[in-house]
Amino acid sequence: MKSKIKIAASLLAADFSELSREVKMVERAGVDLLHLDIMDGHFVNNISFGPGIVNSLKAKIKLPFDTHLMIENPERYIREFARAGSRIITFHTETARNPKELIKSIRKLGCSPGIALNPKTPVSQVRPFLKEVDLILVMTVNPGFGGQKFIPATLAKLRELKRILSKKNLKFDLEVDGGINRETAKMAVSAGANILVVGTYLFQSKKMKKRIKELRCGG
Repeated sequence: MKSKIKIAASLLAADFSELSREVKMVERAGVDLLHLDIMDGHFVNNISFGPGIVNSLKAKIKLPFDTHLMIENPERYIREFARAGSRIITFHTETARNPKELIKSIRKLGCSPGIALNPKTPVSQVRPFLKEVDLILVMTVNPGFGGQKFIPATLAKLRELKRILSKKNLKFDLEVDGGINRETAKMAVSAGANILVVGTYLFQSKKMKKRIKELRCGG
């Protein structure tokens, strides 16, 4: 049976002057998750928002928060994001002092742990942790800014992770983030992705429900 494709709306593409309205809009349109890109200006060259903004949205919607930490020293902040309502907390191995311990800490906080791979980060860097996590996020653009073009070469990593997942009978989700639209969604799903992070393509559409339906069907 084919697994359901989940859609995560990327808050980074929303109108920040109307956040409450924007998140309610994507929830009504039928997305499965709200994707939160947390950037500190160190690991990536941009600054986004922190746990205060996340916490302010907690009472507005019922969508699970899918939190992507693109920050240095993620160990210092996971408790704050868990308290703010994060359901999934994903980090980059490049920023973690001890990835295994960080994974355990995230799980102890009642959240699902995930690891993210930048376009140039090889799958070998996360192989030791694949049995420990619930999600692998494959970045299909260089992290830091929204609205970038999809990098086709990243599909090879998705295929490799999908092969490992099937061969080892593992159960982590495969999420993709960056440049997702109808065409690139089809490529990502064919390569093994089951969660699509969608930003500009979703928030700038006047027909969100239609786009979500098309994306959920794999493009």
